Amino acid sequence: MTERKPPGVPFESWVDKQIRDAERRGEFDQLPGAGQPLPPGTDTSYDELWWIRQKMAREGLSVLPPTLALRKEAEDALEAALKAPTERLVRKIVTDVNAKIRDMMFRPPPGPPLGMKPYDVEDVVRRWREAGRPGTSDV
Repeated sequence: MTERKPPGVPFESWVDKQIRDAERRGEFDQLPGAGQPLPPGTDTSYDELWWIRQKMAREGLSVLPPTLALRKEAEDALEAALKAPTERLVRKIVTDVNAKIRDMMFRPPPGPPLGMKPYDVEDVVRRWREAGRPGTSDV
């Protein structure tokens, strides 16, 4: 569609004519997705960042404020520590996440408050032992 709108023809009727002519020529027949429903999440409101949201969804990414991301990481670390095969690994996992929590506690939060304090390593090790993990202590 490279021809220009003739003078004196209303824009809407000129566009409608271009579309009708293209339909008659069959230019819309082989388009991908023709005859299929719109993908989920497609709505009629305009969103400038639609393409970013779709790319993030496709790649499984999410954007959380740093404090919320750390809360999630801390919960995952605690779960991993309680399932760890050795006491040494339990201590390492908890110590590493505690360092991140302390770092976040002592700087101004860029998002919502963290609302956490570092885990008690000995308490996590005790819970790990109570969960029936091998009594091998390789400290």
